[in-house]
Amino acid sequence: MIILGSKSPRRKQLLIESGFEFIVKEFEVDETFPEHLKKQEVPLFLSRKKAEAYDESLNDVVLICADTIVCVDDQILNKPTDFKDAFQMLKLLSGRMHEVYTGITLRRDDEYKSFYEKTEVFFKDLTNDEIEQYIKHFSPYDKAGSYGIQEWIGYIGVEKIVGCYYNVMGMPVSRLYSELLDFHPKITKSVIFT
Repeated sequence: MIILGSKSPRRKQLLIESGFEFIVKEFEVDETFPEHLKKQEVPLFLSRKKAEAYDESLNDVVLICADTIVCVDDQILNKPTDFKDAFQMLKLLSGRMHEVYTGITLRRDDEYKSFYEKTEVFFKDLTNDEIEQYIKHFSPYDKAGSYGIQEWIGYIGVEKIVGCYYNVMGMPVSRLYSELLDFHPKITKSVIFT
């Protein structure tokens, strides 16, 4: 059995569409991190922090916790706080490449395994009107970097990506599947397409 320790509807959707049988457990975790961490270390730190915060017995159950960040140069873009913040983030992403890192931690009792995936995303130049329309008609406030690649802004704004598309949505499913098999080889017989 698998537990997805995440509030993200996109992670839930991706696991469902990938054939996993799992349950979702939501719990609060302080998402602050040490400032000295390198950008790829931040989602690893936070996914591990989330996994360690889960305080119920796991027995032979595998817990999956994840965290996704968006980076421009060395600046980390978190979830926007308001319209102005979202607009500024998307303006910063406009016409350039940024990196998306997702860190994942697998936990079974006191055994942990963490890894990350990186994807480069190239945005075209976005007009102020395009940015405003996206923020008004979609919900960027629960998304790192203020956008969802699977939404309108992704269709009209993303010119290309290098790496895993699903990583940008918050869960690099192919990598997760491989890591799960390595972490708990019997898991596919009991949780995929049951």
